[in-house]
Amino acid sequence: MVKGVLLVVDVQNDFCPGGRLAVAGGDEIVPLVNKIARKYPHVVLTQDWHPVGHSSFATQHRGHDPFTQITMPYGPQTLWPDHCIIDSEGATFHKDLDIPHAELIIRKGFRKAIDSYSAFFENDHKTPTGLGGYLKERGFTKVTCVGLAFDYCVRFSAEDARKLGFEVDVIEAATRAIDLEGSVGDTRMSFRERGIVLK
Repeated sequence: MVKGVLLVVDVQNDFCPGGRLAVAGGDEIVPLVNKIARKYPHVVLTQDWHPVGHSSFATQHRGHDPFTQITMPYGPQTLWPDHCIIDSEGATFHKDLDIPHAELIIRKGFRKAIDSYSAFFENDHKTPTGLGGYLKERGFTKVTCVGLAFDYCVRFSAEDARKLGFEVDVIEAATRAIDLEGSVGDTRMSFRERGIVLK
């Protein structure tokens, strides 16, 4: 029997219009995410949660602009505007996100020296957040992903869920993308290769 959980990724102020790392139309998905969530008895939220001076911020790398890429000890890293600072308004969930029955909030990106797109692993692809174990212990076998952004945190979360053996689908209408240098096309190809279903 398939036992499913809805994973709502990073529906936070800084990823919505007016935020520090705004995803175009990011706020438009909120009513749909709320509607979808009402159909799922089990929901997990993720929350980007960075300390001041996080290593993924372009401001920490002299001569590098936001959205450029550098190499970190754990591999390639896109540099971002400062965003989702711990306990800031930007890190707060969008005011219209209404999922009172969510059972868990996973905060990620709080380790200063490493970024974290995925709900399951840091960007070294080795350090776990604990979500995989939590879901397996509770007997879930399927993960459905929605949220922000389609081609980064949703993508990495979906891929890692699949790697951990979960059946995975992504409801594309309930996501929005950054679309940086072909990242949307790369995401679609990756999903096809991994058997992640786009709905």
